[in-house]
Order: sequence, then structure tokens, then C-alpha cells
Amino acid sequence: MIAFAPVPAHTERPVRFPTPFDRKAVPPLAQRAATELMATLAAHHASAWRLHVPGHGKMFGVLVVAAPDGTLGYLRAFSGMMNGHWDIAGWAPPTFAVAPRDLVWGPGEAEMLDFAAQRATLLAAMPHEADSAEGRRLAKALRAVDAARTARSRALMAQIQHCYRFANARGDARALRDLFAPAEPPAGAGDCAAPKLLAQAYAQGLTPLALAEFWWGAPSSTGDRREGVFYAACRGKCLPILTHMLDGLPADPPPLFGAAAIGVDEPRPVYEDEHLLVVNKPSGLLTVPGRSAALQDCVVSRLRARYPEATGPLVVHRLDLDTSGLLLVAKSLEVAKALQRRFSLREIDKHYVAWLDGNLAGEHGHITLPLRPDIDDRPRNIHDPVHGKPAHTEWRVVARADGRTRVQFTPHTGRSHQLRVHAAHPDGLDAPIVGDRLYGRTPPDDDERLLLHAERLAFVHPVTGNRVHVEAPAPF
Repeated sequence: MIAFAPVPAHTERPVRFPTPFDRKAVPPLAQRAATELMATLAAHHASAWRLHVPGHGKMFGVLVVAAPDGTLGYLRAFSGMMNGHWDIAGWAPPTFAVAPRDLVWGPGEAEMLDFAAQRATLLAAMPHEADSAEGRRLAKALRAVDAARTARSRALMAQIQHCYRFANARGDARALRDLFAPAEPPAGAGDCAAPKLLAQAYAQGLTPLALAEFWWGAPSSTGDRREGVFYAACRGKCLPILTHMLDGLPADPPPLFGAAAIGVDEPRPVYEDEHLLVVNKPSGLLTVPGRSAALQDCVVSRLRARYPEATGPLVVHRLDLDTSGLLLVAKSLEVAKALQRRFSLREIDKHYVAWLDGNLAGEHGHITLPLRPDIDDRPRNIHDPVHGKPAHTEWRVVARADGRTRVQFTPHTGRSHQLRVHAAHPDGLDAPIVGDRLYGRTPPDDDERLLLHAERLAFVHPVTGNRVHVEAPAPF
């Protein structure tokens, strides 16, 4: 434990453990510990660990703890490995049992290398005529090697995951796979900074008080992690683990976004006829129900109550929870299908307006960064040039003021969080949308909303054939 000097005042000690799943839940004492660690990294480790080399940035964490004698200090950890090492003196060790894991990892790694060698041999022997008898034979052998490798890799992963156990404040220890059952734990579960820190605190008889995780070094390859920025713990890998590990502590629950009270008259119609309507969705209202029972209030459920005779899915596209603006709604299944076809053919024009956190260098441009869901931290999406789906955004500056830029966005594809990621990514506009709790440089205040609004919608009516143009000015 690294003791605080000077000693914090008693009033600085957190009364409850803030949830690690809210970026805003970093109390002053955790910020102080994080700032000290950032200074240590900059002065002593960044160069030696090559943290500013592309691909070497890392998530770090601090855990404020109290010793049995009342002394306050903090533990520190890094996510995963550092320069090929799991355990470095002065840092929280890994959460797996080292000896049993080594018995699996060494031989398993040799098996994987053997599969790779077999695959390389088959590929080298593949004839130019892939459809020849020899080509088909080698292709079949290649598929067999790949299938065997996949099956063996899954079996080895399960064996390795059995080496992880996590205790909580009650002294109850559970295996990693039990915490995720009946689902399979994602790769890397248990290797993040947060579970390492809590495990070390319990092992040393320290009381956890508050946690903070931040990125240091070169931006992540996906572009969604920046140096010195605090981030919430990832839900995909850490939610089951940390929920268990915090059991027995007076801890705050994870935030539930989408459960805020919204006026009963929302969403308000802007255009309506006997076949369809366009509504103006407020920020904070879900488009469709969430997975939680507490997240059933949404545009769809409200419109079903208003239009009980309507058939089909009603909404034919979506807006993010935090985004406001125009949503197209069909009153019948036939009209819904027709509109969905127009969306798939990109025959429906959508225009958004947003305030960005930063001054853009140009006046107009296009962004084409492929995107995919972040499977470890939903609902976030990330840039992935290999596995991402094509995403195309056109942007144009309409105003500048006080270090912010107002832009008009025209999305030519409809990927989830497309505008938000394209705005925030270093290879996009490198200027997050103001109030973005997922991709912004800092978390928004409680009364601050995402400044993104779908202001214009234009389409050919699927029944009348007339051109429909609807506008709803942004409320900001």
C-alpha cells in the first residue's frame, strides 16, 4: 500500500464505495491517487515500458484502501500484462493461481504453434488451381486443422479460466466460470486492473474505499482511449466479477441509463397521416425496450398505447437513448416494410446537428471509419478496420463559439453510434460531441445532455408517392 502524504482529512474518506461502472463516480481521494500514479508513470515508467509507442498504451487503476490501523493509501495495477510480464513488484499481481495456469499455458501454447505450422504448410502447398482435386483436398485438410485448433483453443481457455478465483468482502470465493455461468467468460475476464486491485486488498486485509481506472500512453488501436482520461469498468468482462467482489461492502449500484422519468406527452408528433407519422424523441427516452425490466418505457411502448390498431414494429429506425430528434413511425406492417426498404437503399435523407468539443480545422469533409460493437463494453462501439462494417459520415461546419464547433452531420450509413464515434475518434474529427457520456473526454454533468439532434428527415411517401420533408429545430 502507498500511504497518502499528507494524510487525508477524515471527511475525505468515502462513506460508500462508488460504483466502478460510472465515469463520474471518482471521488477526490481516488482522483488524488490517480494523479500521483500518472506522475509516476510519466517520470519513471512511460519510456521504459514504451507506453507512448503506438499499440502500447495501457489501462491503469488505483484502489483507495484503509489499513486496519486506519491509515489511508492506495494500491496500483495495470490491465493484462506489461511487457510480457504478469507480475511486477509494487503492482497488484494477477488473479489466477500461477502454478496451475503455467501447467496449462506452456503445453497449450506449444500446441497452438503446432497448429499454426500445419496451417502454414498446407497454405504453402495450395496449387494455383484452387478447384483442382489437389486444391479441394488441401482446402478440406485446412478446414480440419482450423476446426481442431478452434476446439482445442476453447478447451485450453476453459482450463485456464478454472485457475481464476475471486473473493469478496464476506470472504466468499468463487471461480471465474461460475460467475459467468451459464455463459462463457469473455477472453481476458479477470485480467483488468479493477479485479486485480480488489483481490490484492482482500489478500492484504485492507478495506476497499474507492476505485479509479484511466488510460496512459498512446491512444488505443480503436481510438476510444485517451491518455489521462478516466473510464468506467467494462461491463462485458468486469460486471459479474466486480458485482461479486463488492458484495459485503456498502457500495453504490451501477447506473441504469434510460429509466429517467419523461413526460407522458412525449414523443410529440411533428407530422402524421393515416399511414405513418414522424415524432420528435426527447433525449433520455429509449427507442425500443431495454433488456432490464426497468427499461420497458420507450417510444415503441408509448406509441403502442396510443395506436393499439397499428401493426408491425412501428419504428423503422432508431435513435440512441441520449440523442433527440425525428423518428419515422409506420402504422402498418406493409408501410414499415416499404420504409425499411428505402432505408436499406439509402433513399431516406437524415440530417443531424451537434455541438462538438473542439475547434475543427476544416469546413466540410467525409469520415469512413468502419465500426463494430465493443463486445466487452456494450453499448459502446469502436473503430475496427478489419472486422468493422463500413460507415460513412459527411460533416459540415455551421458555427463556431467558445472552443466548440457546431456541425451538420449527414450519415450515409446507419451504424450504431456512428456519429458519436466518428466525431470522437482521432482519425475522425477528434472532437467528441458535447455531453457524450460514452465517448467524451470528460463525463457530462447531471444536467448536461448529449448535444446531438436529428433535425431533418426527407423521404418519398410509400403510399402517396409524395415527397415528405419534416424539420424539428434542435433545442440547443
